[in-house]
Amino acid sequence: MVFRTDLAMEYVPRREQQQEERGACKITRLTHEGGRYVTVEMPPISDHIDSGEEVLSLLSGELAAFLKGEGTVLVVGIGNWDITPDALGPRFARSVLATRHIRGELARVTGLDGLRPVAVVAPGVLGNTGIEVQEMTAALCAALKPDVVVVADALAAKSLSRLGCTVQISDRGLAPGGGVGNRRPGLNAETLGAPVVSLGIPTVVEARTLAADLAGRDVEEQVSPRGAQMIVTPREIDLLVMRGARLLGMALNTALNPSLSVEDFGLLLD
Repeated sequence: MVFRTDLAMEYVPRREQQQEERGACKITRLTHEGGRYVTVEMPPISDHIDSGEEVLSLLSGELAAFLKGEGTVLVVGIGNWDITPDALGPRFARSVLATRHIRGELARVTGLDGLRPVAVVAPGVLGNTGIEVQEMTAALCAALKPDVVVVADALAAKSLSRLGCTVQISDRGLAPGGGVGNRRPGLNAETLGAPVVSLGIPTVVEARTLAADLAGRDVEEQVSPRGAQMIVTPREIDLLVMRGARLLGMALNTALNPSLSVEDFGLLLD
């Protein structure tokens, strides 16, 4: 039986992982197939209106280590607005401040000169647009020539305990839908022509993966009636997605433009 998960820490042997604790958070670092992965486990995101300055500062610092430089950053929020567990990416994109257009006199009079150029897009999904996310992102990369692409998406986990309290950051890129068996063309340096940093929060567990994890045996027939795939998601998924998207967005904002505070970004995004 194949356990579907997007979290590297769930399929890479523990002996290859390095862990440290920082306050209420646990950080796991590992390298797999040439890519770096940083996973931050924290108190449940849905339990707090704001996950706290400590968590936000930690995530911002970890992201900054992946995003060195001053060139243009293309931010892509992947997912479907109409399906709550998959809406993390589009909501994240709404929480990221676009700055690429703020230049020259506009930058001077608004006091926003010196900001790193950021372009933001939420391209939707193939079923709504008829365009693969990879195709649209590649076209934008060809036009904007970003120094780095940041992609965010909802993830799938193997364990229920990691839903809504785990953030994964990686420079390996992203295969949208891979964790729930709907793999789309990958977003990575090879397909986009620019380095890719991915981040996400697990919002679902595949039902048969969860059942096998709990029961220790293959129970596919019972949890996949007539071959239909089922997923499990927390009942507070609305809060998880809303607050998780804001947490990731503000962490990225402060990593890219540390001269502004979270309060500044809140005012500029309103």
